[in-house]
Parts: sequence; C-alpha cells; structure tokens
Amino acid sequence: MNELVPRTDDVIQSAFVLAGARHSQNLTAAEVSEVLRSDELGWVHLRAQHPDTPSWIVENLSYLDPTIIDALVAEETRPRVTRVGDGMIVILRGINTIEGQEPEDMVSVRMWIDPYRIVSLARRKVRAIEEIATELEHGRGPCDCAEFLVSLVERLTQRIERHWNSIDDLADDLEESVLDEAGPEVRATLVELRREAIILRRYLQPQRDALRALQIGQPAWLEADDQRHLAEELDALERVVEDADAMRERMALVRDELNGQASERLNRNMYLLSILSAVFLPLGFLTGLFGINVAGLPGTNEPMAFWIFSGALVIVAGLQLAVLRRMRWI
Repeated sequence: MNELVPRTDDVIQSAFVLAGARHSQNLTAAEVSEVLRSDELGWVHLRAQHPDTPSWIVENLSYLDPTIIDALVAEETRPRVTRVGDGMIVILRGINTIEGQEPEDMVSVRMWIDPYRIVSLARRKVRAIEEIATELEHGRGPCDCAEFLVSLVERLTQRIERHWNSIDDLADDLEESVLDEAGPEVRATLVELRREAIILRRYLQPQRDALRALQIGQPAWLEADDQRHLAEELDALERVVEDADAMRERMALVRDELNGQASERLNRNMYLLSILSAVFLPLGFLTGLFGINVAGLPGTNEPMAFWIFSGALVIVAGLQLAVLRRMRWI
C-alpha cells in the first residue's frame, strides 16, 4: 500500500480507491489523476482554501463540465443538489468542530459524485470527512459512491442532531430558571439561544431542500436501500428545522416572561415607594412645621416636648398604616 503523508501545504488532503480489489488503498498525488480518469472508483478530498486548488481541478478534472468545476471552486456556496447526467453536484453543510470557533458557523462540503469518481472540497476541517478517511485507512469504509454519500450525509446529520439536542437542553434549563427566578445572566443566554436557532435554521432549511431534491432526482446508482437511509436523514433534518422554528417561538415566550417579571418587579418597587411616600409625607410636613425657627412655637420651653412630639408622630404613622390596610393598599 502506498503511503500518502498529508501536509498542510498540500492541495490533496485524502485520496483513496473505494471499489474493487484495491479498496481503501491510499493514493499518492501522482496516482490520483489517473484513478479519477479511469473506471476505478476513487475519492479525493481537496483543501479548498489552498491557492493551487482551482488550477489543480482545472488541470486534473478538465473532462468535467465547466459548470461543475465552477460549483466546486465557488467562493460562496449554498446547500443544494444538482444532477448532471449520471453524476451530481452535492453541496452540504456540517457543524463546525474547530476548537475556538462557533459550532453554528457551519462548514461547507462541496462534492462531485458519479459512479467512477468522487471529488470533495472543504475550506475548513470537516470531522465527517476525516472519519471516513480514517475508516478507509483501516480497510473499512464505503465501497461505492452511494455508500459514500449515505455515510457522509449520516455523519453530518448526526452531528447536527447532537448539537441541536444540546441547544434544546439549554433551552429547557433556561425556561426552568425563568419560572423559578431569572438571574441577570438569563437574558444573555436567551439572546444567544435565539441567535443560534436563527443561524442554524438559515443553513439547515436549504440543506433539507437539497436532500429532498436528492430524493426526487435519484440517479441509477442510488439503490433502494441507500434511498431509505437518505430518507431517514431527511426526516431527522426535517425535525431539526421544525424544532428551530419552535425554538424561536419558545424563546419569544421566555422573553415575554422575562419582560413580565421585570415589569412586575418595577411595579412592586414603585408601589412600595408610593406607600412609603404616603406614610412619610404628613410626617415630613409635621416635622418641617415644628422645625421652623420662629417665636410662639408650642413646647419650646417644655422638657418633654420632644418625646411628646415623637410619640404623636408614631401615632399618626400608626393611624395612616391602619387606614391603608383598611383600604387594602397594603
């Protein structure tokens, strides 16, 4: 078996034979072009961010239709499936697994796939592609183009489901914390969840439509068993998209609950301040009146005048509280 030691500056990240006696054989850069031109099914995964990738594709895949090459090297992509003869342009997105980056900033995988060749590209690391390459290195992995496509779609969808389940669990915890007593950090979590739901739905809805198109325009090499597997992945993606729609509504309800709680706290505090103002307003008036420095003020020569006046203030405050309680203001 030939050794292919990938380097970060290589255009080719992985290259294998998928079918026949040489299944899972690792190809050198010199062998890739020959295998892709033959009837022996081969797969090559290219680094889309490499500056030499477009010229490599033009040089080694010139027999493909120019529209196919344009789709593979396009700067901006959107999930879609386009059938061209016996092959298909397949553009999908997967969860970003790069440490330090946002998972919902999904990574694009572009592919040309037909019965004799599979060419895939990605600008960033795609864990699903790496797992397929690892399986092939150990003598396992897909044996035909349909199995490769099903395996890739399954791995991408499973990671999307796992990431969405973690978001859903966080949303459940958020709703529970709001019902208990929302802390100041809840609003930031709410905004983050709504942002993730919006971003994921923006990517997943066209991906769902792409898998639907794959179900409608099936090439001959997609057998009934492969179609059933893809239908299951489409169903799983449908659920995630529907949950993303529901998540936005759930977070809107949580936001309304937060706003209601904030309004209730504000009203309660304002009510308390109003009660305190009602109690201390007459007391303040009396203390201000008896605090004026003019002749004729009663009790100025009486040693017990201060205590009598303080007691009178307590009585007035007690009478006010009794009246407020009778009126059910407190």
